[in-house]
Amino acid sequence: MYHYYWNDWYFGWGWILWFGIVFLLFSSIGNWGYSYRAHQKYDTRPRKEAMDILDERYAHGEISREEYGQMKSDLAKKIQANEK
Repeated sequence: MYHYYWNDWYFGWGWILWFGIVFLLFSSIGNWGYSYRAHQKYDTRPRKEAMDILDERYAHGEISREEYGQMKSDLAKKIQANEK
């Protein structure tokens, strides 16, 4: 007696098709998770450092050359003190 549940899809080459579908499903989910985390990591704006802000203020003319030099040396001292 032939049972329809145990047809060619289970005993023949059909298992390769099912394995391929499951593999594509899991790889697609994994790729989506990786790309989501990667975009979340690199799509944020970079944090500005104190020296960058100081350079921008000097470039815009908000501070004079003497103030720029003084502030830059103060920041350099603080950076060196934090590294120790």
